[in-house]
Amino acid sequence: QERLVESGGGVVQAGDSLKLSCAASGRTVTRSGIGWFRQAPGKGREFVAAISVRGGSTDYATSIKDRFTISRDNDTVHLQMTSLKPEDTATYYCASKGGSFYRLRRHEYDYMGQGTQVTVSS
Repeated sequence: QERLVESGGGVVQAGDSLKLSCAASGRTVTRSGIGWFRQAPGKGREFVAAISVRGGSTDYATSIKDRFTISRDNDTVHLQMTSLKPEDTATYYCASKGGSFYRLRRHEYDYMGQGTQVTVSS
């Protein structure tokens, strides 16, 4: 069964750091690129970052590139977030895509998790 499970969300203050994790299981998902998206209340879903199957290549949204780092440890993908801002408040989702992981930037994905909430207070 293909599955993605996010964890690590919480309530932090502006300037803090937080590390999200996405645990992938299933034959297809573990052989796919994985990315992170976020959706703030009343807004559309936004691409954040993505990483290739073996972790050798990454892709970032311009808005977070200098603050967030995506990494992969076999079937777990992490999103290290630093210098958090109130505008980073959102539900964060991870998703997988077979083939070119760059397609995640275009919101093309095969599977998506249920999300984890991140709240940054000012």
